[in-house]
Amino acid sequence: MREKQPVEGHDWNDDAAIRRALDFPLARLLSSIERNPFWWPEWGERPSDMQARKEVVRDVVSHAPKLIPLIGHRYLPEEPHESGNPVFSVFGFDTIYYGTDLDDYFKRENTTHDLRLPLSQFKQIRFWSDLVARNGYSLEELEKKLDR
Repeated sequence: MREKQPVEGHDWNDDAAIRRALDFPLARLLSSIERNPFWWPEWGERPSDMQARKEVVRDVVSHAPKLIPLIGHRYLPEEPHESGNPVFSVFGFDTIYYGTDLDDYFKRENTTHDLRLPLSQFKQIRFWSDLVARNGYSLEELEKKLDR
């Protein structure tokens, strides 16, 4: 089954490439921490030392659901272990939903129509949904922006 993959999907037979894809979300978050003042209150007081900030983010992400690489920086969370998990486009703190589930994601990738949905239609995934909601907007601001 490993030989089946989307045309532009990750090569699951290339261990190094898959390792890079698995490491990408954390690597982009760490890079974002270096360039931006992002810090969530629940992470505690923001350390003045960059390495200490990165350790906090590493710890937070290590407790978040793991992400399964799909295509490019599109990921499917492996938790909860049920159907209907949303697809995320993960690029550091610039993380958005890309589909309400895997089927919806493939429909969106293959259409030119505007298929925006209110955030309330996406299953909430620990940490990753918060990352979407805090993408520079409050949840209410994002819903207004997507509903316009």
